[in-house]
Formats: sequence, C-alpha cells, structure tokens
Amino acid sequence: MTSNTATLNSHVLCTVSEQGIATLTLNRPEKHNAFDDHIIAQLITHLQSLATQSHLRALIITGTGKSFSAGADLAWMQRMADYDKAQNLADANQLAQLMVLLDSFPKPTLALVNGAAFGGAVGLMACCDSVICQDQASFCLSEVRIGLIPAVISPFVLNKVGPSLSRHLMTSAAVFNATQATSYGLVHQVVSLEQLQQAKLDWIKQTLGNSPEAVAQIKTLLAQFNTASPLAKENLASTQESTTEAIASIRVSTNGQAGLKAFLDKTAAPWRT
Repeated sequence: MTSNTATLNSHVLCTVSEQGIATLTLNRPEKHNAFDDHIIAQLITHLQSLATQSHLRALIITGTGKSFSAGADLAWMQRMADYDKAQNLADANQLAQLMVLLDSFPKPTLALVNGAAFGGAVGLMACCDSVICQDQASFCLSEVRIGLIPAVISPFVLNKVGPSLSRHLMTSAAVFNATQATSYGLVHQVVSLEQLQQAKLDWIKQTLGNSPEAVAQIKTLLAQFNTASPLAKENLASTQESTTEAIASIRVSTNGQAGLKAFLDKTAAPWRT
C-alpha cells in the first residue's frame, strides 16, 4: 500500500510505500517534465519533509512519460530573461538549495531515468547515490548553446564525473548516450525500458537488506573524506555563492540576454551567424 501526498494534477508526485520507499515523480509529461521555480519549490518542500521521517529507507526520483526531464521550462526561462540580477540570484539560490538537499539526503537515493535528461536534470542525477537508466536515454549539458552556463549544477556534476569530463561536456554541449554516461560514472546501470521497473524493484530489495544506520554513516563518512571537492562542508558556502553569482551575471549580460532571446524566438544566436 502506498500513501500519496500530492494531488493527481500536481507536477511533483510524492509517495511513500509501507516499506519506507519514497518516490518523487516529475509529473509533467506533456512538457517532458521540464521544471520551473514552482516545481523546484515543491521538490525542496518534499525533500525537507522526507529527510525528517525516521521510518524512511530510501528515496527514488523519476519522471512520467518519455523523458526524465528536459531541464528548464521555456516559460520559466522567459521570466528569467526579464529578471534583474537580484531576482536571478534568488532564483539560482533556490535551485542550489534543491541540489544540496538531494546531494546530502540522509537515506540512499536512486535516480530512475526513464528517458532523456538535459541541463539541470543531469544535476539531479549527479546528486543521487545510484542511477539506473533506460538504454535509449540521451543526455546533454546544453546551456552554452544559448549563452548560459550550467553554473549551479556544475560542482555536483564535477564531483560525480571528474574535471576532465566536466570540461568536455560543459564546454561542448555534446549529446551523449547511456553507454557513454555509464563509462563517465554518471550512470551505474543501463537496462531496457521494459526492464526499468524490475531494476527498480531489484534496487529496492538490495537496499532494504542493508542496515539503515550503516548506510547513513557511510554517506556521512564519504562526504567527510571528500575534502577536495567544492561540495566539501568547508567549501559549500563559497561554492554556492560563486555558482549563483555566475549564473545571475551571465543571465543579465548582453550575450546571455541575446542567447535567451534567440532561443525563445527560435532564431540564430549572434555567435551562430
């Protein structure tokens, strides 16, 4: 039996099974589960609540429809284009809060990637302990194509795949597939779409066989060992300040504004002509 803490028309569904497995489902299939500030706020609220539930054993994040998430919603991007720098900073800090909450979630986390993941969705994957994806999924850190940068998610992706691949993926905006994502360390298991739910059940069974206290302690210990990372406790505040300042600045810059306008108008950006 499963409890559902979201309305059926919500863009984020939250369920908790009797076994203590929480599932957050991006529920906007007609928009390829693209997210905006409202969806980010919902995810933050759910994560904060779930983190306090002692009976919880694990967290899964997934999507409905053909995509895991297309990243930023177009209407949200249109609003961001009209924001001043202070508004952009507030907006970026909200996304940063989401990433930190997911990355530091006290229970084991799984990204169950049912389809394509672009932009910020790759950040969500990078924040999870385990990632299982279907074999036809594709991925891209596409921000530079429209004059922006994957600033807020960059330290989480860097922490997962390392500096060499981060430099390649974030500067090239190359699309990569599930096999490549596995070799990069972003994905841990690739299955067919038909096998995705069974892979989830296998992961749940494996997780339920582990000591919750031991899992929590090893997650804490690994975070403590990760002192060289920008996500280390002593570096986290300056990391967030740097990344949110960077994205806020480029959004209001001449090139950033031109790139956003071209993308929204479906015209060529200045550097492409």
